[in-house]
Amino acid sequence: MWRLSLRAPACSGSGLLRAAGAARIGAVRRYHEDVAYGYRVPRKHEHADYSPEQLRNRQRHAALVCLVGAYRSIGHRATDLDPLKLQTRQAVPELDPARYGIVDPGESFDIDGILSIATKDGSTTATAAEICQALSDTYCGHLAFEFEHIPEAAERKWLADYIESTSGERGPDAARRRRFFELLVFDAFMQKKFGQVKRYGLEGAESAIVALDELFALCSDAGVAEAVIGMPHRGRLNILVDLLKYPPRALFHKLAGHSEFPAGTAASGDVLSHISSTSHLSYAGGGGDLKVTMLPNPSHLEAVNPVVTGYGRAKQMYLYDHNTDPGCALGDRLVGIQIHGDAAFSGQGVVMETLGLSNLPHFSLGGSIHIIVNNQIGFTTPMTNARSTFYTSDIGKMVNAPVIHVNGDYPDEVARAMRIAFEFRKMFRKDVIVDLITFRRWGHNELDEPSLTQPRMYNIIRARESVPRLYERRALEDGVVSEAAAKEARAAFGQYLEDELAACSSYVPPGRQLAGKWAGMTTPTEAVTQMDTGVAEDTLREVGAQSVAVDPGFKVHSRLAKRHIQPRLKQLEEGRGIDWATAEALAFGSLLREGYNIRLCGQDVGRGTFSQRHAMLVCQETENVCVPLNSPRGQHQGKLEVVNSNLSELAVLGFEYGVSIQSPNTLPIWEAQFGDFFNTAQVIIDTYIASGETKWLLQSGLVMLLPHGYDGTGPEHSSARIERFLQLCDTPMDLSDGSAVQNPNMHVAVPTTPAQIFHLLRRQMKRPYRKPLVVAGPKTILRLAAATSALSDMGPGTSFAPVLPDADAASPGQVRRILLVAGKLYYDLARARAELDAAAAAQVAIVRVEELCPFPHRELAREMARFPGATEVVWCQEETMNAGAYAFVQPRIQSILAGAMPLRYVGRGPLAAPVTGVSSVYKAEQAQIIRRAFEGM
Repeated sequence: MWRLSLRAPACSGSGLLRAAGAARIGAVRRYHEDVAYGYRVPRKHEHADYSPEQLRNRQRHAALVCLVGAYRSIGHRATDLDPLKLQTRQAVPELDPARYGIVDPGESFDIDGILSIATKDGSTTATAAEICQALSDTYCGHLAFEFEHIPEAAERKWLADYIESTSGERGPDAARRRRFFELLVFDAFMQKKFGQVKRYGLEGAESAIVALDELFALCSDAGVAEAVIGMPHRGRLNILVDLLKYPPRALFHKLAGHSEFPAGTAASGDVLSHISSTSHLSYAGGGGDLKVTMLPNPSHLEAVNPVVTGYGRAKQMYLYDHNTDPGCALGDRLVGIQIHGDAAFSGQGVVMETLGLSNLPHFSLGGSIHIIVNNQIGFTTPMTNARSTFYTSDIGKMVNAPVIHVNGDYPDEVARAMRIAFEFRKMFRKDVIVDLITFRRWGHNELDEPSLTQPRMYNIIRARESVPRLYERRALEDGVVSEAAAKEARAAFGQYLEDELAACSSYVPPGRQLAGKWAGMTTPTEAVTQMDTGVAEDTLREVGAQSVAVDPGFKVHSRLAKRHIQPRLKQLEEGRGIDWATAEALAFGSLLREGYNIRLCGQDVGRGTFSQRHAMLVCQETENVCVPLNSPRGQHQGKLEVVNSNLSELAVLGFEYGVSIQSPNTLPIWEAQFGDFFNTAQVIIDTYIASGETKWLLQSGLVMLLPHGYDGTGPEHSSARIERFLQLCDTPMDLSDGSAVQNPNMHVAVPTTPAQIFHLLRRQMKRPYRKPLVVAGPKTILRLAAATSALSDMGPGTSFAPVLPDADAASPGQVRRILLVAGKLYYDLARARAELDAAAAAQVAIVRVEELCPFPHRELAREMARFPGATEVVWCQEETMNAGAYAFVQPRIQSILAGAMPLRYVGRGPLAAPVTGVSSVYKAEQAQIIRRAFEGM
């Protein structure tokens, strides 16, 4: 019986296939509207088109259809992918043509509509032998494909046609191959000069540089304006120096232990493997300069992924708005690139969360290109212990992304893999994965001894040629370069690096200037906490009315008309009783009129967790969505993007941080469904939001709205864990000598009135710099009658107050006890004081600390000085003693008191959980807090 041989095919292809550009699928793009912005993004194609004759031909040759389908679906199991040959290529029974009754090598088939190969004579007829050889060369060589899992038939057909019709094309031309050769020599110099430095080099996976260079060239040819890269530490220095024009002398300066910033810069800097760069690249025949930005990353590996997508999405919006081509669609002007390690790709949950955003409205980047630098090991963990899937890339199938596996020993095939990935992304605007299978020449870092745990693998690695040497040998054999030229190229690059190394001793890092869209911003030296953020009352009434206005025929839910729209209009007319949601809408609307954009993102933010906001209205008959504040009010009005996100915190918060560092003219807000939902995004908070400016001089105006407050609902969803944010703040404890200046890394506020949140949000954009803002927001006081504001509290000349004085302390001289409080507990204390007799009540002042960081030393000292007869200060909180603000405020309040009087704590005792889950105990504890606050009065 005749069988197909599964020998490794020659790298050059079978010779039976040729380019068939005219036959490639050219699907007509259709578009849908992005809900908030109206930016066009390509729709998925709904079906694959076969002509009636092709369909009949497929029926006639059903056996061949089955064989071709087997190669397309499982041909990857018979490929030559492993450079180390640790994973041997298998014989796959499903690829045996006899299995389908094809036993005669000379049997002819009409392949029209079945297989996209071009025959020698240009007809659509080929023999079984020719077909099987072509299938083997296409699907079982150094490239392998997985795309049959994709549900959209048009995407599967396009991939099959493109892969098959280009399989026999010539590889990169001689100029490109010489370019690849020149890119593969950096690590040899680094190992020689800096062998004792942990640099996480790319040795063994050098073809990743070829992958990126080919991708950049494709972007340039296609007229893409920008590319944004997120990647972990391995290979970062290679890519920065080899491709992104990062000055080697700057790298060597950093390697010598110096800062990447000029002396005197208020920045802590970061380790070598986290540095970033922005470069402008030019390619021969390209459509212009390609701006490539590599974002900084933390050591939490894949945490950069959502940041890249958020940054890229925001940049896409800007490029789209400023593009003059009416046919431009979202994704045309920018390409997002995510580079992963193999163990991290399948092991880190943020990868799955970020993939989950890829096809969602308000998050889509028009498709990201993922490159897995697959070293076949994770630190010391073998791949058999690192994942439960067959391939590390299998996690990408959750979004039906096609996967291209490629053997990293063959840079020319790597370049082809990138071309296929780029063209798929260009056509369908979906994520695509390139699994670049390589090895790691050294240990996890250059100082590790990997053979302690992987002796077999490293015996093979040490005995084999390097990827650059293998490629050089092939280039010499093919006449791409000569021995003399190769030697000269190595010598020239080596001398260049030697010269740069010599120059690093006198290197002075350039200053970092805010540029581009950030040119109007400043680098703060002291926090601005109070500034006039008021707005004319007539304008506020107009904005308030606009926030609930809908077109005729738009049917609003009857409950909303009665309980939301009518009360809001009444509040505005009377100028009092302004509730929280109305004040927030006034802040949004007034900022939009001033030209700022706002992105409000989180789970259920359109309606609001507590059904309080309703920034997005839904027609009860058509289910059409209306964002009333986006109704036109002049050409300079900004846009409000209301984003009901998926059930993710880590990736979504990272995405919003990415948005925030892209433009100072957008107010990005992430609202947690409940305050403690940020828990699963702690990595983003620690490594980006809290420290991004300190490490990398990146300003961020991100706002985190975290509903906070104990209301008897149990341990979870009560506390926003403000103690964690305060612990991350870098503000001084003592300002008594006047020498300390507060310029904290972020602000933490606990506003208790609608006017305060109005001013906080406006201050966030009106200041000449950007800082993250954490707001412990309200829950039960959202509709509390006592927690309302007058319209005049938001009028001209008004501002946010870091400390709210006790307006009810009519006789300050009678006050003996000052209660300091942050948050909703104020209203419980105020109600309890009102129930005291007049003489006792007059002896108690209740002062609200509305901003905890920067701590309002001067404002609080000024307010407490109003009560010269006070003998005691009490910090009151409903949180436990080991939580809440007490540990943060205690030394700062004591620095104000300077021993003049004691500071007493009133609140819950220490507890591992935020609060009890037993309602009777909760009520007793709450009552005791109030009782202790007023005992002795």
